[in-house]
Amino acid sequence: MFASFLLSLREGLEAALIIGIVLGVLVKLKRTDMNGVVWRGVGLAALLSLVAALALNLLGMEFEGRGEEIFEGIAMLLAAGVLTWMILWMKNHGSTLKSEIEEQTNQAALGKGQKALFALAFLAVFREGIELALFLLAARLTSSPLQTVSGALLGLISAAFLGWIVFSSTMRLSLRNFFGVTNILLVIFAAGLVGLGVHEFNEAGIIPSVIENVWNINAILSDKSEVGLLLKALVGYNGNPSLTEVGAYVGYLVILAVILILQGKNQIPASVSTR
Repeated sequence: MFASFLLSLREGLEAALIIGIVLGVLVKLKRTDMNGVVWRGVGLAALLSLVAALALNLLGMEFEGRGEEIFEGIAMLLAAGVLTWMILWMKNHGSTLKSEIEEQTNQAALGKGQKALFALAFLAVFREGIELALFLLAARLTSSPLQTVSGALLGLISAAFLGWIVFSSTMRLSLRNFFGVTNILLVIFAAGLVGLGVHEFNEAGIIPSVIENVWNINAILSDKSEVGLLLKALVGYNGNPSLTEVGAYVGYLVILAVILILQGKNQIPASVSTR
């Protein structure tokens, strides 16, 4: 439940912030008559995202046996890949996101008009919605459907509330700190998806285990217990992982950590030179 809550909160808040920036620009331009265009774009994007989420889940239910293991492995690795891209993109563009959206909104409102504004709102929400649909599919594979849906709903409600706070009151949420903390949690979650994806491919016989069980601590903490299932959903816990599963998990964390550190070093000189 926490995994789906965190993913929905993160994706929902990003969408809420973008739409809030768009509406804020329209207020400054005294073009609030175009608010309806924005909300129509948001509504259509949300509807299509819901359809995509249902379609992905129905597709997963069609597979059995080895086919199910392959589907789950692909879904988990694909979700981890998209999640990684999202983390790196936000790391690079988070500081300029507001100015970029404001510029696009200005051009749409003063230039191409309603169609451009509709497309801006639609694409912003639809991108987040499709990402969330894929993430929730991966999260559902590690927890019950009820927990996944309830966590997602709570996350989206919380995202809408936080978005409203940021743009409609004197309270201010530290978005830099928020995305910094959630980035760390999402990196760990993505590593878990990589490990579990490799585990599914082990079961399907596509990726060799090399060593079937590097350790087995299920007698201490079973991955089928309530706590074990919670840890599985959050960090990809497996009580008896294979060597390739452990290697994929650790390798992902090391590689992504190196990339993030290098990005941070590259951004420091850039910020100094622009002053």
